[in-house]
Amino acid sequence: MKRAWLVVRSAILWIFSGLHFFLVVPLLIFLGIFLDPREHDWLQRSFCRRIAFLSGAQVQARRSGGFDAQRTSFFMANHVNLFDPFMLYCAIPQFVRGWELESHFKIPAYGWLMKRFGNVPVPDVRRPSDLKRMWRMTQDAINGGTSLIIFPEAKRTRDGRVDQFQDGGFRMAQQLGIPIVPVSLVGSFRHHRTGHWMLWPVKITVHLHDTIETKGLTKEDVPALRERVRAIVAAPLEEASRGSTGIVGQGRPLGDGDA
Repeated sequence: MKRAWLVVRSAILWIFSGLHFFLVVPLLIFLGIFLDPREHDWLQRSFCRRIAFLSGAQVQARRSGGFDAQRTSFFMANHVNLFDPFMLYCAIPQFVRGWELESHFKIPAYGWLMKRFGNVPVPDVRRPSDLKRMWRMTQDAINGGTSLIIFPEAKRTRDGRVDQFQDGGFRMAQQLGIPIVPVSLVGSFRHHRTGHWMLWPVKITVHLHDTIETKGLTKEDVPALRERVRAIVAAPLEEASRGSTGIVGQGRPLGDGDA
């Protein structure tokens, strides 16, 4: 009976989430035509909080003592599901955008919103001219005080674990001297798994770790930087996994090891 109710609950949440998304997104796109997105950032954040609520998730942020909220940075996060950007936007206390695959800009509603708000397109085909454009747009965003979210796994997890990180964002951070904030999304895999449609009631904790300085690093330091950031991101997920008591395969929340 409980599982039947959770199935019905998931269906209801998807319906209300979809209605909310497709009603509000045109308004945000319209505002983005006439206003700088910074002028209605509060509206975007409330939109993201409602997405979390309507999907059945509670979001809380935990900031490490060495996290510098004043630094424009690359926020390097693990990637779990399609809700990740919205959960991060609820938790990061800065004006923030992200790297987004250029092909995603063609997705109705979502892609139009991402493009209008100034996310940096990551070319699907890495031609030199496209990479130079990405480099220039990234530098313009940082110089303009806009932090960027990057998913260095370059794909969503299928088993809840943090996969290997790609070099691209770290090479750019090193060459431009952009600080990095490792970010751990804990609880997202229990909330919604890519390839499945169920939404489970859980608490998602967004860990904002200590800001890492990249100035003075050389290209030879990039592999060590990449692995250091990956280890920091993975640690809270591994801790939560050890402390969990539920069974993901049965679709039940795993407990509050990440609370």
